[in-house]
Amino acid sequence: MAEISTVARPYAEALYEAASKDKESAGSESWSELLSQWAQVVALPDVREAFSDPRLNDEQSIELFIQLTQAELSPSARNFITLLVENGRLLLLPEIARQFIELKNRSEGAAVADITSAFPLEGEELAGLVAALEKRFGLKLKPNVTVDASLIGGVRVAVGDQVLDDSVLARLAQMRNTLAA
Repeated sequence: MAEISTVARPYAEALYEAASKDKESAGSESWSELLSQWAQVVALPDVREAFSDPRLNDEQSIELFIQLTQAELSPSARNFITLLVENGRLLLLPEIARQFIELKNRSEGAAVADITSAFPLEGEELAGLVAALEKRFGLKLKPNVTVDASLIGGVRVAVGDQVLDDSVLARLAQMRNTLAA
């Protein structure tokens, strides 16, 4: 069976291309929000189980999904949901949303920075860290901050496949390896 990311990629790329040309609904920004909402709904275990039920036909699946999202859908959004349901790809929405946002960020010269800190980061402290990271990575960064006390101190930053680990935990591990060598 193909990788989920491989199967989701054509949908994300086609939707991104269409959204970039879509002037009526603010283009890719509104699609990003819509996809994020849909992905959250589909990620729920009960919803995944319901849409995996073979007794549910395509039309019932479409109507159920629209009712679950409780949103007025544009014709293009409804067509996209219909396409996913008819091809048995509705449960791929979380991956499609992730890839769509990645394409959008890439076109804007931006990226998501997953920042894990031993202590909460807010305000000027976070702004200063993001500014330094933007300079280092050469991208406009959108921070996603989480707290992990096991780091003891410092931060771990992941931007795409690049990781910068400046935590006390990482430094202790590095010292342990140096002493053991």
